[in-house]
Amino acid sequence: MKSDVIPIEIKGLVSSGQGWAVFVGNDEKVFVIQVDHGMGLTIKRFMHNVRNERPLTHDLINRIFAGFGITVEHVVITELKSSTYYARLVLKQSNELGTKVVSIDSRPSDCLALATAQKRPIYVTASLFAEVEDMSHILQQLRESGADTGIEPESE
Repeated sequence: MKSDVIPIEIKGLVSSGQGWAVFVGNDEKVFVIQVDHGMGLTIKRFMHNVRNERPLTHDLINRIFAGFGITVEHVVITELKSSTYYARLVLKQSNELGTKVVSIDSRPSDCLALATAQKRPIYVTASLFAEVEDMSHILQQLRESGADTGIEPESE
């Protein structure tokens, strides 16, 4: 992996009035990507290996990928323009004809959902990581206040 990307992971997932705040980062810095309500639930479901009785959209995508021997290699959150994050979904297909790797423009929320479902690496470009505001203190405050940050499964 090139040095122009930094490994990150989902550090927290918090429901808000307008959707979900996905806290992503590493030990150095955490930043927030806002996603809609449905995507937040999808990411949380994949984080906790919760299966639906019938496949939803990302379940279907993963089944199609599996049927064609395609795996998510990794995802990269690439840039921020006009308060909108951009990302790349990197897919790999290997078969008797060889191996093909493609990089596809994708919403970060879809990238996070698919990477989480397949337990694949998540990266951010070094330039974007340097640009974003560190929100570690906000995540820590939420945890200290007892808010569900999505990392630990909810009690039944």
